[in-house]
Amino acid sequence: MPEPFLTLATDLVRFQARTNPRYPALVAARGEDPASMTGSSAPAVPTDVFKMVRYASFPEALETKVFRTSGTTVGDRGAHAFRDLGTYDRGALAFGRASLIGDLPASSPAVDVLVLGPSPEELPDSSLTHMNALFVEHFGSRGPAFLLEDGVFDLPRFDERIARAIVGGYPILLLGTSFAFVHLLDELGDHGFRLPQGSRVMQTGGFKGRSRVVDGAVLRKSLAQTFGLPERAIVSEYGMTELSSQFYERTAVDAAARPGVLHEPPWARVVPVHPETLVPVADGEVGIARIEDLLNVDSAFAILTQDRVRRSPGGFELLGRAEGAPPRGCSLSIDELLGR
Repeated sequence: MPEPFLTLATDLVRFQARTNPRYPALVAARGEDPASMTGSSAPAVPTDVFKMVRYASFPEALETKVFRTSGTTVGDRGAHAFRDLGTYDRGALAFGRASLIGDLPASSPAVDVLVLGPSPEELPDSSLTHMNALFVEHFGSRGPAFLLEDGVFDLPRFDERIARAIVGGYPILLLGTSFAFVHLLDELGDHGFRLPQGSRVMQTGGFKGRSRVVDGAVLRKSLAQTFGLPERAIVSEYGMTELSSQFYERTAVDAAARPGVLHEPPWARVVPVHPETLVPVADGEVGIARIEDLLNVDSAFAILTQDRVRRSPGGFELLGRAEGAPPRGCSLSIDELLGR
C-alpha cells in the first residue's frame, strides 16, 4: 500500500465519525475527539451491534448488498450493508489467491474449484457463499461448482469431477465449512475421494450453536486421510459477516508456516485486548479480538469480537469463544454506542 496502515486507518475512522450517525456516541463516551483520534485510539464496535441496529455510513437507499449472519444462535441476525462490493471483492480474491494457491506455478493448469455448500441463488445473503462464488469465477471451474442443494451432497458429481481432474492433471480447490465437512466424513465412512496431487481444502467456521463439536486437529487429520492429501494442504480460514477481510493459515503455500497460526492481509490487523479494559495485552497473552479492517469503509474500521486470540510469530491463534455472558468491555461499548 502506498500509505502506512495507521495513516489510512486514521483517515477512515475520522470519516466514519463524520458520516455514521451512531459512531459519535461511542467516540464521545470514550473521551476521544473525532477530529484528532487515530486508527489505534478509535473505539471498536462490538459485533452484536450489527444485530441491534443498522450500522452504516450511508443511507439505506444506496444499499446494493446486505450480508447477514447465519442465525444459528438466539437473537436477530446481524447485517452488514454495502453500497459497493468492489473493494470487498478485490481484497477477497487477492488474499484468497495468495493464501490458497499462490505457490502454484503460473504455467500450471487452473484449479477446479468445488464448493461443499449452497449456491448464491440458494443463499444470497451469505458473505461466505459470495466469497466462494468469487473463487469459482476467478480461480477456475470446469462445470457446476456448488455440491450442496437443499441440504443434500451431490456425491456422484463430486466423484465425476475428481476423475476428470486426475485425467486432466489439474488440482482441485475444495471449499467448505467445518460442519459440512463433518457431515461429509460421516456419510463417506471408510470410503475416501483421493484428490489429485496439489489439491487444497479450505475449511472455515466453527460449531457455534451446533450439537456436535470436532477438534480442529482431529478434523484436519481426518480430511487429509479421506482426500489423500498432506495435512498442510488443509487450510483454515477465519472471517465473519461484520468484516470485509479474511484470515488464513499459510501451510499450503509456505513450508515454514505453522498450522494453527492465521495470517492477516496487509490491510487488516488482529489485536488481542483485555476483555474489560479493552487495552491491548502483551504478545503471547490471551485477549478478545479487536479486528481492524481497512476494507470496512462504510461500516466499522475496528470491531470487537467475543473470540479469544493470542499473537504468535507471524500471525495469531484463534482459541475459541469467550465463555458465558459477553465480556464486560463488549457490553459497555454496546451501551455507550446505543446511549443506554
